Amino acid sequence: MFESFIHKLRHGTYITLETTPSRSAQFAPTIEKIAALGLDTLVDGFSTTDNPLAKLKYNAMFAAMKLQDRFGKPTLATMSMRDRNRIALQSDLLGANEANVRAILALTGDSAHYSDQPHAKGVFEGNSKLLLDIISTLNNGTDLAEQKLLAPVQEIYPFAVIDAYAKSSATLQKKMTKKVAHGAIAIISQPVYDLENAKKLLDMMVEANRENNADCVLVLGYFPITKLRTARFLDENVPGIYVPIAWVEALERASLISVEEEYKVGFDLSKKLFEELKALHPKIHIMTANQFELAKAILS
Repeated sequence: MFESFIHKLRHGTYITLETTPSRSAQFAPTIEKIAALGLDTLVDGFSTTDNPLAKLKYNAMFAAMKLQDRFGKPTLATMSMRDRNRIALQSDLLGANEANVRAILALTGDSAHYSDQPHAKGVFEGNSKLLLDIISTLNNGTDLAEQKLLAPVQEIYPFAVIDAYAKSSATLQKKMTKKVAHGAIAIISQPVYDLENAKKLLDMMVEANRENNADCVLVLGYFPITKLRTARFLDENVPGIYVPIAWVEALERASLISVEEEYKVGFDLSKKLFEELKALHPKIHIMTANQFELAKAILS
């Protein structure tokens, strides 16, 4: 399963869909919604988020296991450094490995300051680069203390993330190069809304690979926008994302006509962008905040 998944990542069309578990003891409703829409037939794999914004959700690794068991497709399980020290990180990876959860998206994680759990504290022994190092170490047959594993892991595939935009291209290049140096086989960008932006990121990846003699793959993040307020929020409040002024202005005009027109204009812009990105570089990670009907409309 994972071998063909990684082959598609490196050599073919590769489309993954993000899922966000809810604050619930059941992940089955999310799975059944995906099945009812037939989304599993339109993507190469899934991802599960790990308590984004430090808000309590169903466990990402268990969710990944359930998606894989239901659909037979690989799932990227996100791991946040915020909630675990190096003992717990290694322990979770070892347990997940036997359950065949072997693609890991390494994140530093949002600050516990945003949590919906009073008095929650972040761990933060390190950032996502430490998790990438842990994965490399386990893949080499030892733990982080250089003690040999009694039974080796099945290969773990480490993914990382990067901003889609920064005022300083040099700073963004440096971050990308470091994550490649720490062993990421693929780096998923924040959502991209401009083709030239995507081309710059691809050029950066070429340079990062050249510096490290590596073959890391850039996966373009994609989040369709169908509301003016979403465009404004992403552009003004989320670091690493740039929404072109032309998008904002088009949605502003449409919003003055009707909610339906606003949705149509946003969808058309988003669909056109998806097709352009796919033609440029068919490695895309779709994020829709669990609006799976929207994901199907984009993919159909």
